[in-house]
Amino acid sequence: MTGSTPAPFTADDYRARMRRATRAAEDAGLAGLLVAPGPDLLWLTGYAPTAVTERLTLLVLAAGQDPVLVVPALEAPDAAQAAGAPALTLRDWTDGKDPYAATAALLDAVGRFGVSDNLWALHLLALQRALPRSSHVSLSEGLPMLRAVKDAAELARLAAAGAAADATYEEIRKVPFGGRRERDVAGDLADLLRRFGHSQVDFTIVASGPNGASPHHEAGDRVIENGDMVVLDFGGLLHGYGSDTSRTVHVGEPDDEQRRVHDIVREAQEAGFRAVRPGAACQDVDRAARAVITGAGYGEYFIHRTGHGIGVTTHEPPYMIEGEEQPLVPGMCFSVEPGVYLPGRFGVRIEDIVTVTEDGGRRLNNTTREMVIVD
Repeated sequence: MTGSTPAPFTADDYRARMRRATRAAEDAGLAGLLVAPGPDLLWLTGYAPTAVTERLTLLVLAAGQDPVLVVPALEAPDAAQAAGAPALTLRDWTDGKDPYAATAALLDAVGRFGVSDNLWALHLLALQRALPRSSHVSLSEGLPMLRAVKDAAELARLAAAGAAADATYEEIRKVPFGGRRERDVAGDLADLLRRFGHSQVDFTIVASGPNGASPHHEAGDRVIENGDMVVLDFGGLLHGYGSDTSRTVHVGEPDDEQRRVHDIVREAQEAGFRAVRPGAACQDVDRAARAVITGAGYGEYFIHRTGHGIGVTTHEPPYMIEGEEQPLVPGMCFSVEPGVYLPGRFGVRIEDIVTVTEDGGRRLNNTTREMVIVD
């Protein structure tokens, strides 16, 4: 375990988030927000049902009224224990009653509402039947930056998660790679993430040799060989906030092209990081990293965006991609992870989580980006 456990978020913290979300909805021309169980509900209220079922659970946020959580009666006692419960009104419903009619009574009949991306179609269609003149837009479209700017307490949690991922990398470098299956090394990564405090492991990519050319390769039974490049990409949740880092190691001595490609990706990652500053567009980070790889002749082999946001989930807005003109704001956190993927041969990816500061950017991952030789 690394670091100390942070103080939990309070009802006042959640009250402030719900007020901020309501104001953001107003500014976006929305009548309110409809938030189903998932990361948005957890961030706004601290409530995560133990099971998500066909019974409607929905947070209603609208200007001029207190936040209301519509919840099945059998789950109301658990909802009442959530840290944010004192900042909202619980309205429970029992089996046999119509939760959609009860919810519709809280809403503007002709309003346009933002709905969380993971609201089941079952529930949204029922609400549309109850209020046929209303309309809806997904939160990722209507309010994509709702959770993007982190406060000091959130940044501290993200920094702790990054430090735990760094500690994991320092330890994984010491284990044998050659002669072992990818899935065995992936198991080591998962064990280490948990040892250093992660409550949830989301992914442990170990992509050796030609498998490294597949950015989201799932670790399998391939035996890692001497001469292999091995892409390591791993992360999860610690204190409710995400980690995500990538490093590419080599088993034994690399050849000249392997060294060259690794150096190019390292330079691209540095260029992407240097492009981070308040007011820059998200696409500027992608352009800076991509220019290095393209200039070196490998542009066609950089096949994904340069980065994604991170917070209570390991992938969320903002995205560092061409066409995304959203300006960077202090407190935003996202990955900078360029890569080169040579089909049938090998791949290289180097990734840090970065937060925007008042005058630039700060890395939350600080392990070496130089090529590391492993056994």
